[in-house]
Amino acid sequence: MAEREGLGEFELIARYLAPLAAAAPGAFGLRDDAATITPPAGSDLVVTTDAMVEGIHFLKSDGPERIARKLLRVNLSDLAAKGAVPIGYQLILGLPTPLDEDWLARFAAGLAQDQQAFNFPLYGGDTTRSPSGLLLGVTAFGYVPGGQMLRRNGAQAGDDLYVTGSIGDAALGLEVKLNHRIFSSAAMMMFDSRLHLPTPRLAFGHGLIGHAHAALDVSDGLVQDAGHIASASGLKVVIDADSVPLSLAARSALADDPDLLKAILTGGDDYELLFTAAPDNAAAISELSRRVGLAVTKIGRLEAGAGVEVRDRAGQLVKLPKSGFQHFGGPVE
Repeated sequence: MAEREGLGEFELIARYLAPLAAAAPGAFGLRDDAATITPPAGSDLVVTTDAMVEGIHFLKSDGPERIARKLLRVNLSDLAAKGAVPIGYQLILGLPTPLDEDWLARFAAGLAQDQQAFNFPLYGGDTTRSPSGLLLGVTAFGYVPGGQMLRRNGAQAGDDLYVTGSIGDAALGLEVKLNHRIFSSAAMMMFDSRLHLPTPRLAFGHGLIGHAHAALDVSDGLVQDAGHIASASGLKVVIDADSVPLSLAARSALADDPDLLKAILTGGDDYELLFTAAPDNAAAISELSRRVGLAVTKIGRLEAGAGVEVRDRAGQLVKLPKSGFQHFGGPVE
């Protein structure tokens, strides 16, 4: 790998980051201390921040292009969960020394690829030296019609609980990566892709405005994230475990090892949309699914009470050792 002595911060910005800001007029070519962003008239600006830390969210061996693309996609997923249309982002780039220009060039190429795919240019940020590993952060900007951002706290008793796509593939990818689980070659390739390159559900999220009462993206585990809706809305979530949508590869893996259900329900990194809606909106949600080309599945309901219950086909409670991932305080029970 190429290392270049003497590459300074401002040369780094000019060479690798400024080209990423070319499509953002308010970024001023990254030659100022701040940027300007003006959402369309009648819209609210939506702002979200997410970080990725080497050894916690990724390994450097994952490759700079995939690290860069996942960094953008997890933040785009947060915008999707709010129903927002993306505008752009700011980047925090903490790098160990000596600087590796080959790594930087490939990282910037990964950012450029997904910037183009999602119309999501760079609006600035900060670069700094990191004493121990890579530290990456993004603040993402989007917009929604005024007063209509989807939140966690709007669920109502009697709502149906839905999730897009499929759940558990990324968790099984992590089983391969960290615990050396063996599945078929095709399944492992698919699990790896879902883990490293999630798809932000932007069109579907924007289409939920006016139909969903509450929404978020599944980042830390289906059960734990359902619990966030339950807590914010002052209700209980009941999940039907058999209704949780699985890919064919995940379903095959679960048939071979039923204990994988725990990882599937709590593993996270799915970046699918979890949302609630009144039963009267079922037809509108089905039409949105058809129009966007994304499967959506009803997996439960909202009731009076608190917390999350997961029940099997017979209606019995499914006991889970944890509900998901958190950074501090140990596993969530």
